[in-house]
Amino acid sequence: MKKDLHEIIISALEDVKAQDIVSIDVTKLTGIMDTMVVASGNSSRQVKSLANNVAVDAKKAGFRVIGMEGDDVSEWILVDFGDVIVHVMLPKTRAFYDLEKLWSLRPDDRPLNAEAEAAMLGSPPIGQD
Repeated sequence: MKKDLHEIIISALEDVKAQDIVSIDVTKLTGIMDTMVVASGNSSRQVKSLANNVAVDAKKAGFRVIGMEGDDVSEWILVDFGDVIVHVMLPKTRAFYDLEKLWSLRPDDRPLNAEAEAAMLGSPPIGQD
């Protein structure tokens, strides 16, 4: 039986001891993705290991990584699978950007305009991709 991508991502994060794993269903907020997964690692090395483990395990299961950004600095690494985006961050970076709060602020189901959606996607800071 083939696992779904979300299960593989969560399992890969747990295997490398990710902290505070959160999945957010964003289907009503954007047409770009369905799910955002956010997790923390205690060091740049662990953040990089977490993101790499997610990418490797997903590829082994037949899923395609569209892109990975931020792995040169490893404070915040984004792994893009299209329908699922994974953000792995150091705790201080995660607290500063607070993606979970950002993505829960929409009071209704109206789609975002393109500018607001781009701002909320949470790409790694300029110079870290």
